[in-house]
Amino acid sequence: MQALFSSRSAPVISDAERQLRIDLAACYRLVDLFGMSDMILNHISARVPGDDVHFLINPFGMMYEEITASSLIKIDLDGNIIHNPNTDYTINLAGYVIHSAIHGARHDVGCVLHTHTPAGMAVSALECGLLPLNQTAMRFAGGVGYHEFEGVAVDTDERRRLVSSLGDKDALILRNHGLLTVGQDVAEAFVNMQRLERACQTQLLTMSANSPIHMPPQAAVDKAYNQLRRAPTPDIHGNFPPHGRREWPALLRMLDRRDASYRD
Repeated sequence: MQALFSSRSAPVISDAERQLRIDLAACYRLVDLFGMSDMILNHISARVPGDDVHFLINPFGMMYEEITASSLIKIDLDGNIIHNPNTDYTINLAGYVIHSAIHGARHDVGCVLHTHTPAGMAVSALECGLLPLNQTAMRFAGGVGYHEFEGVAVDTDERRRLVSSLGDKDALILRNHGLLTVGQDVAEAFVNMQRLERACQTQLLTMSANSPIHMPPQAAVDKAYNQLRRAPTPDIHGNFPPHGRREWPALLRMLDRRDASYRD
């Protein structure tokens, strides 16, 4: 492995990468808008189209509401910075460790999203973990992994254990830490996180009501999980799109009405 975070000259940015940068910058803005950011901490990454080696990630030190398409840093799996337009910022070491682990092992994953929300951290500390208390939570009933806390994720040796904990799932609860979701693309990873966050919030509300909890029958939980693993209804062509495919254009329109500077 070469030295982490060394720099190389700026590469040519393809049209596909430019679109990915817009989508990833939008994702940062949406995470902030939906109340899931943690000042300058956490990270969202996206694999460069047609490339198994490089991915984009945020400059460590910028607020999520500041992220733009052109400010994102391109890095490779060895930790070498390929392109960084920000003279005042580099990347978060923990972000490199977590995201390089998953991008290096899961070639079906186009985007990795990690948060430290109060609800996510609270559920990560519950021995019971995420419970299938409602339809939203059942989306993850058979598709969430758990990773034991090992300290701040700056040890590259932890990468293989992170990958093992995630397996082939699209959501991971980092014990005593937070939440992580993946997706084929940025849209799917974001919608997975928004639903997982909502499931954690409603679980905490339910548990705080100081009333007996009605658990649904396991057969119903299993049925709902299988129904919700993909979009519940087909598109006009009869295909079942990945989660987020329908929502993403609407989310971008909402951002454009509020502040389109993420596209810069």
